[in-house]
Amino acid sequence: MDELQSVFGKLPDWVWNLLLVSASIILAFIIKFILSVSLRYTAVKPGRDYSLPKSILSNIGRPFNYFLPVLVFNFMLPFMRVRPAFESNLDKTVSIFLTITFAAVLIGLVNVLRDYIYHSYDISKADNLRERKIRTQVQFIWRLIVGIIVIVTICAVLLSFDGLKKIGAGLLTGVGVGGIIIGFAAQKSLANILAGFQIAFTQPIRIDDVLIVENEWGRVEEITLTYVVMNLWDKRRLVLPINYFIEKPFQNWTRNTSDLLGYVYFYVDYTMPIEPLRIEYMRLLELSPLWDRKVGVVQVTNITEKVMEIRTLMSAANSGQAFDLRCYIRENMITYIQKNFPDNLPKMRIDELKK
Repeated sequence: MDELQSVFGKLPDWVWNLLLVSASIILAFIIKFILSVSLRYTAVKPGRDYSLPKSILSNIGRPFNYFLPVLVFNFMLPFMRVRPAFESNLDKTVSIFLTITFAAVLIGLVNVLRDYIYHSYDISKADNLRERKIRTQVQFIWRLIVGIIVIVTICAVLLSFDGLKKIGAGLLTGVGVGGIIIGFAAQKSLANILAGFQIAFTQPIRIDDVLIVENEWGRVEEITLTYVVMNLWDKRRLVLPINYFIEKPFQNWTRNTSDLLGYVYFYVDYTMPIEPLRIEYMRLLELSPLWDRKVGVVQVTNITEKVMEIRTLMSAANSGQAFDLRCYIRENMITYIQKNFPDNLPKMRIDELKK
């Protein structure tokens, strides 16, 4: 042992320091390799798209590649051979890198928790009101926590420099008026953030809600701190400031439940018998898997001097199925009338033409 110490003691300082750095990197990657192998062994299971080890690997794997070497090197700092003048600078540099990489690991852990909650509350099922409520809150809280981690990390790095305290004091006294102007200019942004808090917890809208906004039909795809992204029916994206949903009216078709009533209007002549239409309509509903068997009604809702208005009312489990069911009823009822009652379609009277 004494001979080993004497051999290493004779090494030049730069060689010794290089050996310590190399040893830190090698030891860190050995630890990372052992952890990765043990996690991968349980990560992939047949028939499962999600597993906690898989989520840990995907979210924390890369940050750990940087965090572990810096952490191991931090433990080896007392053995480094550096001049006293550079020792404090080296220690401060390592502390800064350790803070940044640890923040990256924390964000990865938050992402793992988010993935777990998303897996536990799956919105792909039909009755997903509770799941959409939880996801909306989680998405907002996740963005908030990540933002706080980033801000605290930046503050911790800046405060590690003694000179920044004087610079900060000078900025506060020298640009106070500018700060007031910026505060007034940022009122809208602050209002959006506060509106985001209100939406996250009062929830007039949720992730995957079906909305009618600005005469556009679509689903809520993303809710951020300042804006909402809607995925419209034709795959366009409508981006709206988040306070829009606090200040302006809009339609929410899935506020309490996802089931929806659909309707189709038919305009026929006064001579059209209603009962055959009602029988055919109910037959078509019974044949369709889109109908949830709750509402099926045929009614004469209006008459004019020329035509009779017939409304067919139907129910479906969600807005997408309601739209498809309306199209199905519209197409088949028109075909039925054309084949069986062609003379009862809307027509112009001869008496009217003479006039």
